[in-house]
Amino acid sequence: MGLSDKLVGILNFLTFLISLPIIGAGIWLAKQHSSDCYRFLQGPVIALGVFVLLVSMAGFFGSCCRVTVLLWIYLIVMFLLIILLLVFTIFAFFVTNKTAGEIVGNKGYKEYKLGDYSTWLRRQVNKTSNWQKIESCLADSRFCDGLRNVYPTKVDFDRANLSPIQSGCCKPPTICGCSFVNATYWNNCTNSLADPDCGIYTTNSTSLCFDCNSCKAGVLQNVTKDWRKVAQINIIFLVFLIVVYAVGCCAFKNVKRRGYQKGIF
Repeated sequence: MGLSDKLVGILNFLTFLISLPIIGAGIWLAKQHSSDCYRFLQGPVIALGVFVLLVSMAGFFGSCCRVTVLLWIYLIVMFLLIILLLVFTIFAFFVTNKTAGEIVGNKGYKEYKLGDYSTWLRRQVNKTSNWQKIESCLADSRFCDGLRNVYPTKVDFDRANLSPIQSGCCKPPTICGCSFVNATYWNNCTNSLADPDCGIYTTNSTSLCFDCNSCKAGVLQNVTKDWRKVAQINIIFLVFLIVVYAVGCCAFKNVKRRGYQKGIF
């Protein structure tokens, strides 16, 4: 077995090992979480793991057993995967290139506006089917409830380092001029016409400002940060895939050359 064959076998064996925890994570999500918070995540996670598993097996057996058909399939799928990752990485940087969030009234947290994000991201979060799943997550997790104990007074709350989702979904926008009762209960809004979100906010702990544009903006802020991280990691992964693909091409040439020498081709 040539050096390139061994390298393809080793690299794809490592990829095979990586695919197992990906599949395991998807199965864990399927068994542990029945709510819409995680239901829409488990399918893509399992599909990704199975895809990586099959590709790595094709490359491993194709190089080690010198099966030309498997190497053909492996190289074609690997090429498509590289192209898709490259397109996604460029797209991710493009739609997340804007910075958002501003401090209002010397607060310790920032507030976010939906209009600050790319048109494509706004379109996705405004889709009823997408937002219903996200809103279900917000209601099920009840992550806003803990703010009342952590920040019991107005002074404490003003100094709080809230996450984008807490800032946008757990309270009305500052511009509404609402009075603080506790971290999730605001009333007597003096400027209720300043923003459409002022009329959407409710003191009901299961809805609060979950339907507000500020809440959607907070979600997009988190998505933007995560996508930037994924895009940066993808660059490293792309370099790795290109190296594996190049070695795979060498292994394919070796297998094909041996086939010619034996009169197979």
